[in-house]
Amino acid sequence: MGFLSLAIWTPIAFGSLLLAMGREEQARTVRWIALIGAIISLLVTLPLYTGFDPGTAQMQFVERSSWIPRFDINYLLGVDGLSLWFVLLTAFITLIVVISAWEAITERVNQYMGAFLILSGLMIGVFSALDAMLFFVFFEATLIPMYLIIGIWGGPRKIYAAFKFFLYTLLGSLLMLVALVYLYWASGGSFDILEWHRLPLPANVQTLLFFAFFAAFAVKVPMWPVHTWLPDVHVEAPTGGSAVLAAIMLKLGAYGFLRFSMPIAPDASREWAWLMIALSIIAVIYVGLVALVQQDMKKLVAYSSVAHMGFVTLGFFIFNPLGVAGGLVQMIAHGFVSGAMFLVIGVLYDRVHSREIASYGGVVNTMPNFTAFALLFAMANCGLPATAGFVGEWMVILGATQAHFGLGLAAATALIFGAAYTLWMFKRVYLGPVANDDVRNLTDINPREFLMLGMLAIAVLFMGIYPKPFTDVMDVSVAEFLRHVANSKL
Repeated sequence: MGFLSLAIWTPIAFGSLLLAMGREEQARTVRWIALIGAIISLLVTLPLYTGFDPGTAQMQFVERSSWIPRFDINYLLGVDGLSLWFVLLTAFITLIVVISAWEAITERVNQYMGAFLILSGLMIGVFSALDAMLFFVFFEATLIPMYLIIGIWGGPRKIYAAFKFFLYTLLGSLLMLVALVYLYWASGGSFDILEWHRLPLPANVQTLLFFAFFAAFAVKVPMWPVHTWLPDVHVEAPTGGSAVLAAIMLKLGAYGFLRFSMPIAPDASREWAWLMIALSIIAVIYVGLVALVQQDMKKLVAYSSVAHMGFVTLGFFIFNPLGVAGGLVQMIAHGFVSGAMFLVIGVLYDRVHSREIASYGGVVNTMPNFTAFALLFAMANCGLPATAGFVGEWMVILGATQAHFGLGLAAATALIFGAAYTLWMFKRVYLGPVANDDVRNLTDINPREFLMLGMLAIAVLFMGIYPKPFTDVMDVSVAEFLRHVANSKL
C-alpha cells in the first residue's frame, strides 16, 4: 500500500471503527480514538510532501491496480503540483475539527467523529484519483457524510439545508456522469483522465463537455448564481461541518476545473473564458456587497467564501502563470482562513448559543486572548499583507492586470469590500463596551481551544510570511498545465 492509499484509507478505517463502537461506548474513549486517527492520518500524508519532486510535472506516488477489468476501470492514484497541497490541507483541517468537537458534541459522538474521518479519506481520494470513475465515486461519496453531519447535528432547519445541499450537488453531477461516459467511448474504452487530456475533440463536443463539467463543478465551488445553497447550509451545519465545507469541500469544484474542464476541453475553456471571468467578477463584487448587510455571522462568512472562491475561478480563466498559481494559493489560504473564521464563530456559539451579530458587543473585555486570534483571522480574511489571505489574492490581481487592466481593477475592489464586511462584523462583536449579561459572563478560551486556534494562526502567518514552500511545489505543474491548455486540439 502506497502513501496515497494510506492517506485515503487510514481515516476511513478509523472512522469505520468509531461507527462500529456503538453509542453506549464511553465518549471519552471515542474522542481519543478519533484524535489518534486524525493525527496518524496527518502523519501519513507528510511523506508525500518530503518525497515530492517539484522539478517535474509528472504524476508522482502513482498506484495502479485493476478494479473492474471489463470496463477498464482501475484503482489509479497520483498527485502532482496542482493537487499535493490539498491532500495535506484535508488531513490538517480534519485534525483541527476533531479537536474543536471535543466538548461541543455530546450526542452520538462516535458517529460525528466517524463521519468526519470517513469524509476526510473520501476528499483525499477526490484529489488523488486519476481514473475518472474512481474520481466520480469519491466525488459523490463525499455527499453522504456531509449530508448526515448537517442533517443530524445541524440547527433548526437542518433537514431543509441538508436536502438543498444534496439536490444541488447531485443534479450537476448527473451531467458530469454523462460527460464521463461519452469520453469513455471517445477514448476507445478508457477511464484514464490523463489519456483524456490528449483526446482530439471537435469544437462542438468540447463546448458540450465544458458545460456538463461546469454544471457539476460550478455548484460545488459555488459560483454565482448557483451559490444560494451555501449560506443556508453554513447557517444550519454544526461548527465542524461549516469548517470542513468551507476549507475543503468547496475546493473539490475548483480542482475539477483544473483536472477535467480545462485540459479536456481547452478550446471551449478559452472560448467561454469571458463567461467564467464575468461570473467570477460578479461573485467577487456583488456577493461582497450582499455580505455587508448580513446580520448572522455564519451567513456573512459564507458569503465571503463565495467572494473569495470567485478569485480562484478568475485566476484560472485568465490563463497566465500568476493567475493559475494565485488561484491555487488562494484555495489553500482560504482553507486555513475560512476554517478559522467558522471555528471562531463556533467558540462564541458554544458559550452564548447565538450567531446574531446583535447578540454581542465588547467581547474583548471578557475574552482578550480569544479576541487576539479573532482579529488575526479577520485581518487574513480582509487580505492583510503577511497573512495567508493576501498572497493568493495579490497574485490573482497581478495576473488579472496582466490580462487586462480593467479586470485587475475590478478584482482589486474585492479587497475593499472584504475589509468593509469583515471589520464591520469585528467592530460590532468584539469592540466597545460590554453589551449584555451574556457577554459579561463569558470565559476566555481554554487550552484545547487555544491549541486549535493557535495551530491555524501559525498556518495563516507562515503562509503569509513565507509562501515559497506552497508556490515551489506547483510552479512546474502550472507551467505544463498552461502549455497544454494553450495548444489547440482542433
